[in-house]
Amino acid sequence: MPEVLRADIRLLGALLGDVLREAGGQDLLDDVERLRRLTIRAYANDGQGGTRIEEAEEFVESLSSERAEQLARAFTCYFHLANLAEQFHRVRVLRERAAERTGESPDDSLAAAYNQLAEEVGDGAAAKRLAGLEFRPVFTAHPTEARRRAVASAIKRISALLSERDDPRVGGRLLSDNERRLREEIDLLWRTAPLRAEKPTPLDEVRTAMTIFDDTLFESLPEVYRKLDTDLRGEGHEREAPIMPPFVKLGSWIGADRDGNPNVTAKITRAAASIAGEHVLRGLENAANRIGRTLTVDAGDTPPSPELLRLWSRLSDIDAELAEDIAGRSPNEPHRRAVLMIAERIRATRERTADAAYADAAELLAELRVVQDSLRAAGDDRAAYGELQHLIWQVQTFGFHLAELEVRQHAKIHQRTLDAIDAGEKLGDEATEVLDVFRAIAHIQGRYGTDGARRYIISFTQSPEDIANVYRLAEVALGSPEDAPTLDVVPLFETFADLRASTDILTAALDIPQVKARLAQNGRRMEIMLGYSDSSKDVGPVSATLALYDAQARIADWAERNDIVVTQFHGRGGALGRGGGPANRAVLAQPPGSVDGRFKLTEQGEIIFDRYGHPTIAARHIEQVAAATLLAAAPSTGERNATAAADFAELAAVMDRTSRERFYELVQAEGFAPWFATVTPQEEVGWLALGSRPARRGLSVESLEDLRAIPWVFAWTQARINLTGWFGLGTALAAVGDVDLLRQAYARWPLFRSMIDNVEMSLAKTDARIAERYLALGDRDELAQLVREEMALTSEWVTKTVNASALLASRPVLRRAVQLRSPYVDALSLLQLRALRRIRSIDPTTSPEEFEELRRLLLLSVSGVAAGLQNTG
Repeated sequence: MPEVLRADIRLLGALLGDVLREAGGQDLLDDVERLRRLTIRAYANDGQGGTRIEEAEEFVESLSSERAEQLARAFTCYFHLANLAEQFHRVRVLRERAAERTGESPDDSLAAAYNQLAEEVGDGAAAKRLAGLEFRPVFTAHPTEARRRAVASAIKRISALLSERDDPRVGGRLLSDNERRLREEIDLLWRTAPLRAEKPTPLDEVRTAMTIFDDTLFESLPEVYRKLDTDLRGEGHEREAPIMPPFVKLGSWIGADRDGNPNVTAKITRAAASIAGEHVLRGLENAANRIGRTLTVDAGDTPPSPELLRLWSRLSDIDAELAEDIAGRSPNEPHRRAVLMIAERIRATRERTADAAYADAAELLAELRVVQDSLRAAGDDRAAYGELQHLIWQVQTFGFHLAELEVRQHAKIHQRTLDAIDAGEKLGDEATEVLDVFRAIAHIQGRYGTDGARRYIISFTQSPEDIANVYRLAEVALGSPEDAPTLDVVPLFETFADLRASTDILTAALDIPQVKARLAQNGRRMEIMLGYSDSSKDVGPVSATLALYDAQARIADWAERNDIVVTQFHGRGGALGRGGGPANRAVLAQPPGSVDGRFKLTEQGEIIFDRYGHPTIAARHIEQVAAATLLAAAPSTGERNATAAADFAELAAVMDRTSRERFYELVQAEGFAPWFATVTPQEEVGWLALGSRPARRGLSVESLEDLRAIPWVFAWTQARINLTGWFGLGTALAAVGDVDLLRQAYARWPLFRSMIDNVEMSLAKTDARIAERYLALGDRDELAQLVREEMALTSEWVTKTVNASALLASRPVLRRAVQLRSPYVDALSLLQLRALRRIRSIDPTTSPEEFEELRRLLLLSVSGVAAGLQNTG
């Protein structure tokens, strides 16, 4: 561990210790320290004599209910502090690297990717690729962020104080005051209730996502474009029009994803759009006012163009009194006048003042271009391409809607609604709600423009009729095809069978009249979504990975044959069992032609805050993904992936067949689903007020179909087994059996390497000692033995494949980080096991107080384990 990071963690840990002593006395701190020492020694000594995990377990069992809860809170607080220290250190390192850089771009930078692409395809083709670059992160409200917003806010304040200490000018009295404030904030963190009292509503989730926009993305994205533009062209071009396109376009399912979430209604979707619109319009208004107030260039030195004078005349006609007031405050400053009046029009748009409001973002953009062109014509290129350019980029990126709301609904819901309509039945609540959604989409498009909400995703698309049904429902809801909202219907292929059938369904969909019409309107562009979660739950992680690769290759080929520009939308999660892992590496492992300069994926839960919560980290993530997306178009990348896929096709076939058979042996065993719910806290996780969406589809879990993919992953993670990330791989690698061949695949095939590396990380976060205690909660020894054997087999063959002596041996920094965290997570796992065993042995109706104590301890431990392991969902 770097010494500066170690010092930060020591400082925060020591201050937490002070707070614990003050709040609970020396006895509380002593108990925390005792459990910490026991788990650390057990982690180091198990299998070698000395302290064992049983000693820590016995200590946990001896605690009073109150003390057990205090310890769970203490270790969870520690992880919050350790996580923020690690995040700040990432920021520190990125800033240091930027300061030390002397013109040479790192290998994963956008400039390096562009230069390589230009070498391979020529400057003209590379410039065209850059102009068409797209990165579309879609924020979702899937419930894997276990922290309360109040806790997240406290962590943010502590992080800011930690950052102050890096300033060499902070010393003496200032440093002492900083430490006082740190202790105060850590005290507040300790005293803040760590659990939500109630589940958040969908609009709570919308407002939580808005903090990312307000705190990071609105200001950061123009800075990202500026940096990348400078990196591409070098210094000295700030007086020229930028070549960097505003390539980031945000999407959001929050308040729009109604698949299985009855809390998301048409009314909620309208409200979500309104909240987002208010935030972005207020941001644009403030930016325009700020720029207008500083744009004090005099007409004598910087004369206005005829177009600017005509613009001012039109603006004055909208509100003569206001224009007179602004002119009086801006004598002989025509550019300032225009921008201040534009700010007033943005305010009018936000407040829905009809006479002054903009019709759409394109109208605002056109007026800003007039101001920019006038400044440029007058010779003030710096002002033209300075802060004003940032505002233009913001309008291009966010429009008036901030993030496009993408509606999602299950195909069966659509079919049931149409069946009722065709039968002439009186429509029930479900069918009425389905039709109201299309009316809400039309309303949003009328208020914020077509891009405010035009993508409609169909979960479990299994036929071309599923696509046609959406268009038909829109026409029924609005009364006619002419009045229906503009829709890009996005089929979502989720199961193994659906992925295989995808291109047949797409081919048939081309005959749907509404699809033909839409392709003619939008330049033959189409979006297709691929589900990582349910495919992995369906056939296991190995077969799902290979099936997704195959589907992407076939869809890319299908698109080329049908002259369609396809964007493949990746429904990835944060956990390794749901397609998680470094996004830039995933991009470069895709089949040739499947990326084609456009990358879109879901971002959810704790991953949203991890990747976008800090401006420096967000900028780094966005650049890495953009660079990989650009580089994926390089012929060498496509040739490498295609050649490797062909060379190792037989290996992949063996792995696919054998891993799937092994996975089925487990999950298709009679009574597997209830057993799974017994050996993990699956049922109990549903008590946690994580999100507005229900954790399961029915009242109980009788089969995997009853269970949503996220709780499936989350529960295995809590049990320290992480089964969804690796089960079946050991059997698959052993079936191949040729170590040299596996090492060749690891060296040459990016998809295989990415899968192995992700599994290695997933296995490193497992703990066989803790896992054994969860497996003992069930009464199916044969299923538990399957899990044990596959875990051991996968660890053995992964280490053979990467030619290492132990998991993560080739990545020592990462290995050490996992090793340092694991004993602390062990403490929380033992507290969770205590709660699980006891809560399942009592009757809540006869022991309500004890039940509530245990329930609170269990949920605290769930939150703590999530904080300790990270990327849990």
